[in-house]
Amino acid sequence: MEVLLVRHAIAAERDDSKWPDDRDRPLTKQGEDRMRRAAQGLGRIAAEADGVFSSPLARAWRTAEILHEEIGWPAPEAWSQLEPDRPAAQAVLSLAPHAGAGRVALVGHEPQLSEIASYLLAGKGHRGVDLEMKKGGIACVGVDGEPGPGAGWLRWMATPRILRML
Repeated sequence: MEVLLVRHAIAAERDDSKWPDDRDRPLTKQGEDRMRRAAQGLGRIAAEADGVFSSPLARAWRTAEILHEEIGWPAPEAWSQLEPDRPAAQAVLSLAPHAGAGRVALVGHEPQLSEIASYLLAGKGHRGVDLEMKKGGIACVGVDGEPGPGAGWLRWMATPRILRML
């Protein structure tokens, strides 16, 4: 299986007067536009996905919707395991029922997505893997069998700029 880790696109700056609950903070117009173009590039290298699981926070959810709108990936399903500050192991354990899928996408936030990648690549108790995920960027981790600590390998990473150039 391939696990695509997708960081949400550029979001509005924190502003308690506009969004008292940070969960509601949206993407910016520029963030939406750039993500649409990046999604089109992504569609050239990963045209299909068997499932899209997203943090329910507005900025991640909208990013997942753009993937659905632009390249026809499945409509997103909300996963509380992808909310900020959730342990990476929890998200990876939630992948177990989907181990037979060809490709799934997890749309969320930093630093959690990098932690999920590190957990899949190096396992727990190791120094980990330091990945920098730009907003709108994607990492593809391959996993044979059931997802778990150290069960994956990095297949590729792409910044949003690379995806827009495709």
